[in-house]
Amino acid sequence: MKNITDSFFCFIYWPSAGSFGFDTDILATNLINLSVVLGVLIFFGKGVLSDLLDNRKQRILRTIRNSEELQEAAIEQLEKARTRLRKVETEADRFRVNGYSEIEREKLNLINSIYTTLEQFENYKNETIHFEQQRAINQVQQRVLQQALQGALGTLNSCLNNELHLRTIGANIDMFGAMKEKKN
Repeated sequence: MKNITDSFFCFIYWPSAGSFGFDTDILATNLINLSVVLGVLIFFGKGVLSDLLDNRKQRILRTIRNSEELQEAAIEQLEKARTRLRKVETEADRFRVNGYSEIEREKLNLINSIYTTLEQFENYKNETIHFEQQRAINQVQQRVLQQALQGALGTLNSCLNNELHLRTIGANIDMFGAMKEKKN
C-alpha cells in the first residue's frame, strides 16, 4: 500500500526539470496504465456503447410493436372466427330445427299417405267382397231359376196334354197379334 501512495506522490512532486525515467514500481505503473486505458475507453467507447444500446433498445421496441400488432391481428382474427362460429352454430341450429320439423312433416305426410292407401285398399276389398257376393247371388239365382224352370217344365209337361198345349199356343198367338195391331 505504501508503494501505491508513493507512486501518487511521485506525480504530485514531479520534478519540473523534464527528466524522463523508468518507474520500476509495477503496481503503481499498472494502476496508472489501467486508469488511462479506462479513461480512453470511457471517453471514446461511450458513443459506441450508447449507439449499441440505442440500437438494441430500438430493436426491442420494434419487436414489442410487431408483437403487439401481431397480437392485435390475432385477436381480430379470433373475434372474426368467433363470429363465424356463432353464425355457423346459429345456422346449424336452424338446420337442425328445420330438419326436425321437416322430418315431422314428412312423417305426418307418410302416415296420411299410408292411411289413405289403407282406406283405398279397404274400399277395394269391400267392393271386391260386394262384387263376389253379387256374383255368388247371381249364380245362386240362376241355379234356382234353372231348377225352378226345370221343375215348372216338368210339372207342365206332366199336367198338360196335347189339347191344352195347343190352346195355350193359340192364346199366345192371339195375344201377340192384338199387340201388333195396337202398335200399328
